[in-house]
Amino acid sequence: MSRLYGDNHRLLQEQFETRRMADAIENVALETEVVGEHKGFIESRDMFFLSTVDHKGRPTVSYKGGDPGFVKVVDDTTVIFPSYDGNGMFLSMGNIKGNKNIGMLFIDFENPHRLRLQGEASVHDDDPLIDSYKEADLIIKVAVSEIFVNCPRYVHKYQKVDQSKYVPRTECDTPLAGWKHIDMLQEVLPPRDQGRAEKEGGVITMEEWYEKVKEGDG
Repeated sequence: MSRLYGDNHRLLQEQFETRRMADAIENVALETEVVGEHKGFIESRDMFFLSTVDHKGRPTVSYKGGDPGFVKVVDDTTVIFPSYDGNGMFLSMGNIKGNKNIGMLFIDFENPHRLRLQGEASVHDDDPLIDSYKEADLIIKVAVSEIFVNCPRYVHKYQKVDQSKYVPRTECDTPLAGWKHIDMLQEVLPPRDQGRAEKEGGVITMEEWYEKVKEGDG
């Protein structure tokens, strides 16, 4: 029995006469553990896309970024990543608490390559591994169920211009998020951020923040 395909996949494979090819790809590429070069590739990435499912069954896709190594392979069947300070919505983390099934997509844009990982995730605020990440609010543990390389042919080539100054790093203080300087939001910021805008460059208007975003400094 296939780990990847259901009835609707099979209908399309039959329609386009690709079932034999699809089965061959699953047999050759699909792994259930982080083997070979997968570990090095995952831990070399400074971003990935995370898919989760919300309380209404709707898919959600989020960008997650950090420094290379922020996604760690703990063992052959477990990977972890941090949840850093965000917008307070906790969409992905809340989704995982309600539905543990997730997908992770890792991409190398300079040397086109991509890797898909499926698994069951859990969210922790007291795991000892949280101490390995500066300013992480939560740690997400993923029990790997499937992992496989995807054809990179449609991945456009890009080069990284700069790293985000907002990623928490031990050697420097993490600046306040640009949008947390907006005047109309000052009263609703969480306690840990109250008063920081005035101390770190001042309060700005929504329009001023939009201009910063256009300049790539939001």
